[in-house]
Amino acid sequence: MLPRETRELAERTLIGEYGVRAENSLGRAVFEEPCPIRTCFQRDVDRITHCKSFRRLKHKTQVFLQPEGDHYRTRLTHTLEVSRLARTVSRALNLNEDLTEAIALGHDLGHTPFGHAGERALNRIHAEGFRHYEQSLRVVDILERDGRGLNLCQETRMGILHHTYGSPDDTREATVVRLCDRIAYINHDLDDAIRAGILTEEDVPEEIRRGCGTRNSARINSFITDLIRSSHDGVLQMSDEMQALFDFFHRFMYAEIYTNPVAKGEESKVDGILSAMYDYYSSHPDALPGDLMPIVEAEGAGRAACDYISGMTDSYAMEKYSDLFIPFAWTVK
Repeated sequence: MLPRETRELAERTLIGEYGVRAENSLGRAVFEEPCPIRTCFQRDVDRITHCKSFRRLKHKTQVFLQPEGDHYRTRLTHTLEVSRLARTVSRALNLNEDLTEAIALGHDLGHTPFGHAGERALNRIHAEGFRHYEQSLRVVDILERDGRGLNLCQETRMGILHHTYGSPDDTREATVVRLCDRIAYINHDLDDAIRAGILTEEDVPEEIRRGCGTRNSARINSFITDLIRSSHDGVLQMSDEMQALFDFFHRFMYAEIYTNPVAKGEESKVDGILSAMYDYYSSHPDALPGDLMPIVEAEGAGRAACDYISGMTDSYAMEKYSDLFIPFAWTVK
């Protein structure tokens, strides 16, 4: 038997009735001959991790703009943390780890530079609006591989699209990623906020410290363990008590971190930077990279400008803004 066939046979035992077995995938939009070694979902994992958009995540903001220090999360480290948590849950619940990993690794490929501040700016600027989960699907469907897209499996695509709000027909693997995404970010964002001196350990409400721990690892373990123990018969959920604690934690983070004037003080500048670049590239489509010319012709310069800007890293966006609008120093020789 081929290695892929051996794995597909093993999945009949390893993956329970609520998981998606690779041999039952709905397939790809464009048919491809199966890989002799990897299942279709393993192939999706590899395509995502080798694409340019994935590599750019390492220089995109998670929460804090241009923090001074090497240990703050970026969009890439957030993605990897979500992937590990989601795989742990999927394995414990007899779901498909490979599909879960593919969704987790691809879920934020469409995020803008400067985190959610960049997303809000593009949503205001671009006439059609901008939502990072829709852009993530656009990246894998259209923008990667010089306009050919990654041709991912349907289950992976829909998991990426629905990772923020979910859908009634989601696979259980997609639901796992959505839940683990939320568990990951409120915990690591608190960890980063304490590291940045925005909060201290003592500022964390006693309800949170008592309910799920005083360390980042303990808090994550509490939520993940409860999620695994409380999920049954295909329903993924936390216990009522832990869900209430999570919701309280989430509200605390929005009040103290996500709207904190110290943490978010520089975000007002993001709107001006992205607005200026969007206006420029919409008016000068010839200045866009050549691989976006088909987008200009098919969907217009505004759509191409949005695709170009949303794919930028924080540092590249600053570099392009400087090139376009900041005069260079010169001397007379």
